[in-house]
Amino acid sequence: MFDLTFEQHSIIETVREFVREQIWPLEDELDPDESRLPAGDYERLTTMTRKMGLFNLDVPEEEGGPGIDLVTRCLLAIEMSQHRAGLYAPCYDVFGHTGQIPLLSAWATPEQREKYLVPSIEGRKRAAFALTEPTGGSDPGRNLRTRAVQDGDDWVINGDKLWISFAHEAEFALVFARTGGPGRDGITCFIVDTDTPGFHVRRIAHTMRSTHPATELQLEDVRVPSKNILGEIGRGFSLANERLSRNRIPYSAGCIGLAVRAQEMTIEWTKMRKSFDKPLSEHQGVAWMLVENEQDIRYATLMVLNAAAAANAGRPFRTEAALAKIAATEAASRVVDRAIQLHGGMGVSREMPLERWYRELRIRRIGEGATEIQKVIISRDLLRNPYAFFMDRA
Repeated sequence: MFDLTFEQHSIIETVREFVREQIWPLEDELDPDESRLPAGDYERLTTMTRKMGLFNLDVPEEEGGPGIDLVTRCLLAIEMSQHRAGLYAPCYDVFGHTGQIPLLSAWATPEQREKYLVPSIEGRKRAAFALTEPTGGSDPGRNLRTRAVQDGDDWVINGDKLWISFAHEAEFALVFARTGGPGRDGITCFIVDTDTPGFHVRRIAHTMRSTHPATELQLEDVRVPSKNILGEIGRGFSLANERLSRNRIPYSAGCIGLAVRAQEMTIEWTKMRKSFDKPLSEHQGVAWMLVENEQDIRYATLMVLNAAAAANAGRPFRTEAALAKIAATEAASRVVDRAIQLHGGMGVSREMPLERWYRELRIRRIGEGATEIQKVIISRDLLRNPYAFFMDRA
């Protein structure tokens, strides 16, 4: 269904070689839960990715980035996640911090581009995405309580945010606040410098994933000029939805990478490890578990690439992204769980990356929209037009 081009094969092989030859040896010397490379190694590897033309993978070509399409981006995410640190640094860091760049690229004013977008692309600034709140993140259209009130040419923001990734390290944040009445049309996105008076990182919220700090924010009379509105007043929910829907696709692809590597490790292990005078792989029950892994990996991969292809073609892809998110996060979790089971005691040992991947994937079934929220998205589209999938491809 997906025939890769010569260019895609080439770039995938380049990234695979980079991960295995440059990242793997370094991680052998790091704490199993480390999320940063030593400064010297980080600078050396970042220089390499820049020379390869693979720094800031998500940056559009017109902004100086590599201009990689979403299908290729997903294939690279599968390769980039196949290491101990899994879904996060150090490997992703050396390919650049591009989380909010596509949103800024699409909506920033000329002044905002100069102050926030350009430094982000160059790696001089990092942004946080501040949407979720203590009252819940699954339905921000109704539950978002952070409020911004206009005062002359400024807006004054008050509220709390929770589970905001890396806000304690960011120079600015995209803060979503209610500027109008209830519902989705009353939300606006503000660019807020994190050194603004009243912007407080209240605490780092520790989770089972120790590698990915999440923060709780408190905004007390944070004054932001009107020129720092991203997009239009009342269009913040649309911006958030756009970012989340598109980001779910490569987000899901990274999960598949963990599953692929776990499957490779498990096949090697079951061929080597013996039980009852023969390799584990020769026991039918074990062999069938490996087959179930392969089914999960291939199904999830097709779902992710289908969603990416729809986005590339300019077709609606909200449902496809939701289907991909469910398929990849749930399937990868099953694969890693089976891998741990087949490795026995070694599977839960910190000497191997499986237990860390297990924790990472458990979070991924919640992050970027929980599995249940994806089902809500899919069901709404399904009930609105149950034959859209077939008609779009007619």
